Amino acid sequence: MAREAAATAAGLLLMLLLLAGSDGGGQRLEAAAGGRSAAKGANVEAAAPPPRRAPAPAPPVAASPGQFRGQARLPRFAAPRRYDLRLRPDLVACTFTGAAAVTVAVSAPTRFLVFNAADLSVDRASIRFRDLAPKEVVFFDDDEILVLGFSNDLPLGEGVLSMKFNGTLNDKMRGFYRSKYKYKGQMKNMAVTQFESVDARRCFPCWDEPAFKAKFKLTLEVPPRMVALSNMPIANQTVTGPVKTISYEESPLMSTYLVAIVVGLLEYIEGVTPEGTKIRVYTQVGKSNQGKFALDVGVKSLHLYKDYFGTPYPLPKLDMVAIPDFAAGAMENYGLVTFREVALLFDEESSSESSKQNIAITVAHELAHQWFGNLVTMEWWTHLWLNEGFATWMSHLAVDSFFPQWNIWTQFLDDTTAGLKLDSLEESHPIEVEIHHASEVDEIFDAISYDKGASVIRMLQNYLGAERFQKALASYIRKFAYSNAKTEDLWAVLEEKSGEPVKNLMTTWTKQQGYPVINAKLKGNYLELEQAQFLLDGSSGRGMWIVPITAGCGSYDMQKKFLLKGKSDRLDIKDIASQCGNQVKGGNFWIKLNINQTGFYRVQYDDKLSAALQNALQSKKLSVMDKIGIVEDSHALSMACKQTLTSLLRLLYAYREEADYSVLSHINTVSLSVAKISVDATPGLVGDIKQLLIKILLPPSVKLGWDPKDRESHLDALLRPVLLVALVKLGHDKTINEGVRRFGIFVHDRNTSLLPPDTRKAAYLAAMQNVTSSYRAAYNDLLKVYRESDEAEEKARALSTLCHCKDNNIVLESLNLLFTNEVRSQDAYYVLQGLDVESRETAWLWLKGSWDRIAKKYTDTQEGGFIRYIVTLFSSNEKAEEFSGFFATRKKPEFQRALKQSLENVRVSARWIQGIRSEPRLAQTVQELLRRP
Repeated sequence: MAREAAATAAGLLLMLLLLAGSDGGGQRLEAAAGGRSAAKGANVEAAAPPPRRAPAPAPPVAASPGQFRGQARLPRFAAPRRYDLRLRPDLVACTFTGAAAVTVAVSAPTRFLVFNAADLSVDRASIRFRDLAPKEVVFFDDDEILVLGFSNDLPLGEGVLSMKFNGTLNDKMRGFYRSKYKYKGQMKNMAVTQFESVDARRCFPCWDEPAFKAKFKLTLEVPPRMVALSNMPIANQTVTGPVKTISYEESPLMSTYLVAIVVGLLEYIEGVTPEGTKIRVYTQVGKSNQGKFALDVGVKSLHLYKDYFGTPYPLPKLDMVAIPDFAAGAMENYGLVTFREVALLFDEESSSESSKQNIAITVAHELAHQWFGNLVTMEWWTHLWLNEGFATWMSHLAVDSFFPQWNIWTQFLDDTTAGLKLDSLEESHPIEVEIHHASEVDEIFDAISYDKGASVIRMLQNYLGAERFQKALASYIRKFAYSNAKTEDLWAVLEEKSGEPVKNLMTTWTKQQGYPVINAKLKGNYLELEQAQFLLDGSSGRGMWIVPITAGCGSYDMQKKFLLKGKSDRLDIKDIASQCGNQVKGGNFWIKLNINQTGFYRVQYDDKLSAALQNALQSKKLSVMDKIGIVEDSHALSMACKQTLTSLLRLLYAYREEADYSVLSHINTVSLSVAKISVDATPGLVGDIKQLLIKILLPPSVKLGWDPKDRESHLDALLRPVLLVALVKLGHDKTINEGVRRFGIFVHDRNTSLLPPDTRKAAYLAAMQNVTSSYRAAYNDLLKVYRESDEAEEKARALSTLCHCKDNNIVLESLNLLFTNEVRSQDAYYVLQGLDVESRETAWLWLKGSWDRIAKKYTDTQEGGFIRYIVTLFSSNEKAEEFSGFFATRKKPEFQRALKQSLENVRVSARWIQGIRSEPRLAQTVQELLRRP
């Protein structure tokens, strides 16, 4: 699943109530509860998949249904082999009815069947197993399980479990839900599924865990005009009166979270891979033309992955569908991938270059899952990173192949930075995190599973070499196809194929949280290295890693690679490069560790090494990736009070002639972080600090200008809005005035060439700078742009600027839009993105006063997003205590991790402020740098 860029929300959760009882003859059990949110056709398994894992030993025979409560996982004495499902959604009443016939294999003595169900009304009278009616039917809402107790032990072997059920097409973007769209001026409902991680149980009773793979045979009953899609191609369909009955081909073995259904009025465009696989992009009627770019990337991706994994795409077709209401960025359902519209549709007239790149990455990510995740599936959610880390890494490999001019591996350092930032908190978690309940799963769809996961894969590939790594991965896919795997299984294959100690090396990175900072000191002709766990609160954890060290001295021609296996090591610098020993006293001497940032660690250099690196930076001797690594490490070390803000500002100033997009993107992020903290740390100096940051960012912005150049590069097109937005936020008057001017022209002529999609956000932000309750023309104009646009990207762009205003009444008005039907639930976080330090108190008062309304309208995971966006605007221990007190009686497991991480970030900022205030030369340094020509 691809996260939405600023949301990291991967699914949705809601706790509902249990209603149990009977209705006379029908005897219905109401199950309503919450958690979160090969060859083609018949030859798909011609190569005979390996035997599935033997089930875990059966537990002692339970005497009562209650003994199954409170378990992390379902018992293994019975498992599904095949689901025959029939579903009939009513798009007007927003309900659905269903019938399931599940072939179940009983492997150990038991009189119980235990499986998942939630938000469903199950017809008790219809339940049969081998024609036996259950004696007991008990639903445990906290665990979302349905327990069937029979009079006697069930016969061993396979039998069919059948039942009827019904449910609601909910508006929570999870399970079987409804999405709204316009068709010929009227609002219509679409029926959509989103089952990852534990929401298939909200559509049909099932063994809703990844290890319970089974085959699926679906039949849908829909209105004749509707397009109805599922994982497999249509086997046959008939129309009888107002009902079209569609039967789909039987799927290969797959996990429940990958089953998918979409029903609505749709159109499509189509392509075919060189291997003959048909790919379609489905959209709302009238938008299919916007699917061309994604279709092209999809065709290329399937072809590339077939070669890389040494295994053909396993299904006969692949559909990609744009969904108007969608919680995550996209979802990799087998053969039927679903996306937010903004993550799939590209319009040449209204979409930005950054959107184009995001679509390419997202499509490549989801299609990588068709092998890494769908064909070979994690055994349990502890191993989620096997899915998401690898898909994130593979998507960059694919997009780099398709668009080498985008320098996508340099941009990958954005992901590494996100992983390093989250993993420097005490409230982080290991890549492999124990999951004890379904309610915990969604919180690990974060920068650790995705970004750290992908980064340690890149580190391992760099250590093993690309060719050895690729061959081992292909072997892993073939070995575990149509089955499940654990992290240890991957390490075993990589170790066998490479001959390297992969398990020992990688276990230190996946089973413990955090990462090291490598302290590098020059003592004579020796480089002394010592590792310690890096934490943003300034403390040193007890973690110890086997660290793949790369080092260069004076040039990139020769590099030293070795494993730091203990706490410290000592190198003769002649071992790093043959000429290095003679350069120690020369002007060309420098040593850089973690060459091109392939390792997931930070480096702190002593003063001599640090000064030499800064000279190398100014002399343009460092690679783009190393330029990024140096400033990111310095920023983190400053936040942890291991280096001064004074030294960080001197380093930032050394980048004033930088022109590369990726480097300036990181300089921009660090600059805005410095500007934010200076508001509280040095209020008397904040204006001068902002002017210094403007001085650094302005030259490349002036060079690019507001208007795109003919045949300019993709990277220049990406850089322009990054710089303009930063200059507006830093208060650069000339940029703000130009943005206001262009916005005024755009309001009266939406087709003006003066404000193409890439620069609109900067202009919108500029226009909001002058908005007040009594002068709100620009605000009204921006709302009009939002309301009149039919493009998801344009709507998101407008929403994300509404709160960026000095007038708190306008901020409140914007926040209250989240309780109207004007803003889709999926887009709430765009509004929160516009909040800044100036509006934080208003936002916090609003959050406290509106919490009950938020909890009612939004899901538990989304509540975590509200907390994260607002709480982290603050930077005092007193505020952290206030937040802690407020949420003490409002805790939910689904957002506990988000709350704890947010509170820790507040305390880290408070400590950073104290460190900054004690710096004696900060003001002097700022003035000195401002005076420089």
